[in-house]
Amino acid sequence: MAAPEPAPRRSREREREDESEDESDILEESPCGRWQKRREQVNQGNMPGIQSTFLAMDTEEGVEVVWNELHFGDRKAFAAHEEKIQAMFEQLALVDHPNIVKLHKYWLDASEARARVIFITEYVSSGSLKQFLKKTKKNHKAMNARAWKRWCTQILSALSFLHACSPPIIHGNLTSDTIFIQHNGLIKIGSVWYRIFSNALPDDLRSPILAEREELRNLHFFPPEYGEVADGTAVDIFSFGMCALEMAVLEIQANGDTRVTEEAIVRARHSLNDPNMREFILSCLARDPARRPSAHNLLFHRVLFEVHSLKLLAAHCFIQHQYLMPENVVEEKTKAMDLQAVLAEVPRPQRPPMQWRYSEVSFLELDKFLEDVRNGIYPLMNFAAARPLGLPRVLAPPLEEAQKVKTPTPEPFDSETRKVIHMQCNLERSEDKARWHLTLLLVLEDRLHRQLTYDLLPTDSAQDLAAELVHYGFLREDDRLKLAIFLETTFLKYRGAQA
Repeated sequence: MAAPEPAPRRSREREREDESEDESDILEESPCGRWQKRREQVNQGNMPGIQSTFLAMDTEEGVEVVWNELHFGDRKAFAAHEEKIQAMFEQLALVDHPNIVKLHKYWLDASEARARVIFITEYVSSGSLKQFLKKTKKNHKAMNARAWKRWCTQILSALSFLHACSPPIIHGNLTSDTIFIQHNGLIKIGSVWYRIFSNALPDDLRSPILAEREELRNLHFFPPEYGEVADGTAVDIFSFGMCALEMAVLEIQANGDTRVTEEAIVRARHSLNDPNMREFILSCLARDPARRPSAHNLLFHRVLFEVHSLKLLAAHCFIQHQYLMPENVVEEKTKAMDLQAVLAEVPRPQRPPMQWRYSEVSFLELDKFLEDVRNGIYPLMNFAAARPLGLPRVLAPPLEEAQKVKTPTPEPFDSETRKVIHMQCNLERSEDKARWHLTLLLVLEDRLHRQLTYDLLPTDSAQDLAAELVHYGFLREDDRLKLAIFLETTFLKYRGAQA
């Protein structure tokens, strides 16, 4: 007979259970009821300017997110600039890149007791790049060169995207604390909102906006010209160079909690064995900002540049057009395939040809590879990449402040940001044969199935229907043209058959 469990141990376990229950308590809900703020606070890379960050639940998608709060002491000044704050966050919500932490939703709370901005962002559970590097060094491991190149490529892909916006978006706060790494190796840049928000706000509202630069341990990430009127995208390149150096050596030794000295940075640079890597980092750390290369050009540096394999090019093409294919196309093709059939053959003179058969391909590995490409782990170095849309003037320093009359406006619809990976459409005649009944199935990248029905009018066009779905938040803007073409093809097929 087992001895009874000691009472103190049972008591400790009950205390831990009570603490866990307390952390999951719901403290607050968003106005729409979708986001639920929990008691548990998270430290997502020491995000500057945010007084409190809580774990929250997205009740629609069933995933954890981060509930961020910016508090303002001067309620009158806050009320005077509400429209400007709203406009800034509306445009920041449009920044959509696989290597940038996504801003899902925001709202303003200007009650009698407080004035604050609340915004919901992605939750990156694996921690910051700095935390990962510390763990790696603690385990006495060196940085893998291939992982270093992959991370640099992902960071530069995000910076190239931001700098190509019109006007360019300058991160202005890039450190190993504001870069996050997922368990699958996906890099995410956070705190993109900081520079735009802090620069655009008047002095009487800047009090809550703090910078990583105010921490001595992070001063070395900022170039000499930081904060000057004329600074530009080269600020981010310097910060990236310091991050790349830290990734290569795992840690740049500081003197206790004080700032990293120039001597420590020089020692770290000299410890690099690869001359190409050293030259790459030094070009980013040039004192003269005009001599630093652009993020786009750095992607073509010999230390990073690789001729993409046919496999990677094909995977990107597949992902781009996946909405035209069944959701489980890899599985279905595998079932229908003769695994002994020859996939490729290389003829050899006076010898039998070298053959590869389908049985030699791991379809599980292929599925995993496609998932990684879809998640942004293998970007295409921006070859012929579509440039981001120009963002409205609110993100640029305004030439003049136009006088606006405040009018009550309804709550805008949430913009859809998830990519459509599969579409199905069916048309049926109504009983009176007077109109068509449309059933549309959209499968989003997170596997959410969205089924919509509509009775078509004679005046309805595919373009108008696609635009309406974007307006009401059922479809992201980037998929509007694809859906319009798909619907037009379907209309011609069904109506032609009935003619």
